Amino acid sequence: MAKAIVPGSFDPVTNGHLDIIERAAALFETVVVAVARNSTKTPLFEIEERIALLTEACKTWHNVTIETFEGLLVEFAQAHGANAIVKGLRAVSDFEYEFQMAQMNRRLNAEVETVFLMTGAEYSYLSSSIVKEIARLGGAVEGLVPDYVGTRLRAKFATGK
Repeated sequence: MAKAIVPGSFDPVTNGHLDIIERAAALFETVVVAVARNSTKTPLFEIEERIALLTEACKTWHNVTIETFEGLLVEFAQAHGANAIVKGLRAVSDFEYEFQMAQMNRRLNAEVETVFLMTGAEYSYLSSSIVKEIARLGGAVEGLVPDYVGTRLRAKFATGK
């Protein structure tokens, strides 16, 4: 497998996301981190901010690029010549949802495989939602996100922008 897509909203990128991206970069020749534009959600960070944070986070992996997408993930994968979608799993509840999505993606395009990577144990509890809630309440997010993401989170909640 030469090229993989690692999709997500990354609002914001966490150390758990980076664990999965780093491991995907070691397994595949090329990795595209696909930042989802989801019109049904109101993100804390605008798409441009999420791209900038991910670009900084992934700069040491020369086979990783960052792009946005909207619509069907398998169509994005096919358009980029990717033959794999990499999804991180934290718990059984993640598997149930991701298994359904993988089966539907396979039905839509059997040439694109879904590869599940178990998150490292130290990140099994970590999600962007939890990080945002901790930051909103003034808690410490060190070790959960890169330092510059923590700085941006504090600034967002201090100014409301």
